[in-house]
Amino acid sequence: MHGHSYLIEVAIEGEVDPERGWLVDFAEIDERAAPLVRQLDHQVLNEIEGLANPTSELLAVWWWQRLAPTLPGLVEIVVSETPSSRCVYRGH
Repeated sequence: MHGHSYLIEVAIEGEVDPERGWLVDFAEIDERAAPLVRQLDHQVLNEIEGLANPTSELLAVWWWQRLAPTLPGLVEIVVSETPSSRCVYRGH
């Protein structure tokens, strides 16, 4: 068994609100991602529901399935295991 210090990137797209000057407040993204981070942080991923085989690709899908219903405009999840090893998932 070994561990990783994953980096998860969340990308959204849409129209910028002309009054606010942004698409979504980053704090809103953090609010939705924080429970997922807490669920995974310092855990054996194989023991997490839906991650029996915790490849980067399947981890990206896991994130997508949990964020997409609550984060309009989600277009991709990037999971990086190292600075040069990552996968990009663009859900359906």
